[in-house]
Amino acid sequence: MKEMELKYGCNPNQKPSRVYMADGSELPIEVICGRPGYINLLDALNGWQLVKELKKATGLPAATSFKHVSPAGAAVGVELSDTLKKIYFTDDVELTPLASAYARARGADRMSSFGDFISLSDECDKATALLIKKEVSDGIIAPGYSDEALEILKAKKNGNYCILKIDPDYKPEPTERKQVFGVTFEQGRNELDINTALLSNVVTENKELPDSAKRDLMISLITLKYTQSNSVCYVKDGQAIGIGAGQQSRIHCTRLAGNKADIWWLRQSPQVLGLQFADGIRRADRDNTIDVYISDEHDDVLREGTWQKLFKVKPPVFTKEQQKEWLAKNSDVALGSDAFFPFGDNIERAKKSGVKYIAQPGGSVRDDNVIETCNKYGIAMSFTGIRLFHH
Repeated sequence: MKEMELKYGCNPNQKPSRVYMADGSELPIEVICGRPGYINLLDALNGWQLVKELKKATGLPAATSFKHVSPAGAAVGVELSDTLKKIYFTDDVELTPLASAYARARGADRMSSFGDFISLSDECDKATALLIKKEVSDGIIAPGYSDEALEILKAKKNGNYCILKIDPDYKPEPTERKQVFGVTFEQGRNELDINTALLSNVVTENKELPDSAKRDLMISLITLKYTQSNSVCYVKDGQAIGIGAGQQSRIHCTRLAGNKADIWWLRQSPQVLGLQFADGIRRADRDNTIDVYISDEHDDVLREGTWQKLFKVKPPVFTKEQQKEWLAKNSDVALGSDAFFPFGDNIERAKKSGVKYIAQPGGSVRDDNVIETCNKYGIAMSFTGIRLFHH
């Protein structure tokens, strides 16, 4: 197929809409089921690049959950702890490495992943398809599908679930172009290879970067490479736990992503794990309820007439003091930034979410202040010397 007509562009009024290869060659994607939209394809092609690079960098199967041209989650196939299995609602199923990667990618920020587009680095297997079957999702792209997985996925959305197959050997031309207001922009593709060599310039007093930290920092940097800038990414145990995208201020981005990382960690607290939900509550409603329960608006789910619809028994208030005590237990978190940190306040905020390892380009006039703040907390920080803006 050399051209694909789309229903419309970013919005229903933007017609006509299509995708095609400028050189007249075949498209590298095959539509197996459904009808992809303009934004679906943007998410699919960005997500595929991300997981392909994660697989190359770590040697592990990878998955990402994309929403509006930025990842809501990204992960590699590291085995899940019993706690993670519970908060990802996978404690009653067998997980392959690819399914573990998807569970982590989807579970990092479940609210943002609602209605996502999924990208997988490897052939989708039955175990992964069974997880996807339970979630609200727009579509998936992968290099292939087992017969069992395809049968499961084709049944989603009354047979309209978007299933794309991409040629894993496809390599685009080295120059990319796009138009804005009738003006054509041209640049060389960002073919930068992200590997552990980029982490060798450790500028802090703490020089220790264990292999697990290097893996997590690479996951962070590769995720940032396909996240709308400004962006920062918190990673722990092989998965993104907080991604901040598209903020004009770096500290706002660090706070946004840090808040997401905190929610991810709070979901593992005894208070949240002990919640007894009412029978029949939908998965999305359960996620929303947890989010409100650990927020300042917790009264909204604890008032009379509301909690009875959500829980079997009324849960106690999860106080700020209890949350602060639990958050202090998070540690060994890695943080990447797509551009330099201009002030030490970013480090102060990152420390609150358990950050111990940082990778950023460096090059700020206040690098000394940023390094000094890291040294105050014993954080190891590498200057990569590379910027990862993505627009």
